[in-house]
Amino acid sequence: MPELPDITVYVEALRRRIVGAPVVEVRLNTPFLLRSVEPPLSELIGRHVRGVDRSGKRIVIALDDDYYIVLHLMIAGRLHWKARGAKGKGRADLAAFDFPAGALTLTEAGTKRRASLYLVRGAAGLTEFARGGLEVLDASVAQFAERLRSESHTVKRSLTDPRLFSGIGNAYSDEILHRAQLSPVKLTGRLTDAEIAALFDATRATLLEWTDRLRAETGDGFPEKVTAFRPEMAVHGRYGEPCPVCTAPVQRIRYADNETNYCARCQTDGKLLADRGLSRLLKQDWPRSLDEIL
Repeated sequence: MPELPDITVYVEALRRRIVGAPVVEVRLNTPFLLRSVEPPLSELIGRHVRGVDRSGKRIVIALDDDYYIVLHLMIAGRLHWKARGAKGKGRADLAAFDFPAGALTLTEAGTKRRASLYLVRGAAGLTEFARGGLEVLDASVAQFAERLRSESHTVKRSLTDPRLFSGIGNAYSDEILHRAQLSPVKLTGRLTDAEIAALFDATRATLLEWTDRLRAETGDGFPEKVTAFRPEMAVHGRYGEPCPVCTAPVQRIRYADNETNYCARCQTDGKLLADRGLSRLLKQDWPRSLDEIL
């Protein structure tokens, strides 16, 4: 799922291309994408884009007369910039917004249709999409600590809860926790002031570093390689590969459709965290420490 760095670069690329431009045509290729009824998409035609912003992991495009397009890409949705009037090539092409200089298209890989498009009239209508998460890049360490301690969860869950923190998901939370040298399953209520300060610094540094990386990669182009798995990442998506800090093999916890990656040596004092599937299957044969598998 595109997170804060990815969405930020999308927003910046869109600002360069569509702010001030009118919507020429809207092409919806699947009825499942549009989740709102009123106003109809036809009311966008001819209206000029006044701004593009990020709201959590959503992209909000503001138009004339207080109209707003709200896009949530979910896991597999991606945006592209193509020639005006470019036709979709398959089921993955969900929608296109034509502007004088080109077309903004939305695709979604796979068969599950989770991406969403809303059209809202009036800024008050945007409140239903505001999850209330703290913008860490605009916050103080005291505000971060207050939000972190407001509920008792694992630190991984808290970082990825959009009601607590804005724009952080599965991928960058792994990178943040590795940088902070914290276990993903440590409870927030047990974090010391020093650990919270380290986590705050790691969160800001990770988000800023990756935003800068993606900006440099994109340049004046459009971000076409948005992915949660990058070879430069320290642990996310790198199960079994060496940790860039200590060279120990990266470990994982798998649950549902998600996977948490971590370094046992750097983050859990060498302890292997129980995997809900494998540890139950192996029971007493499940290794308890990194030394048992090295």
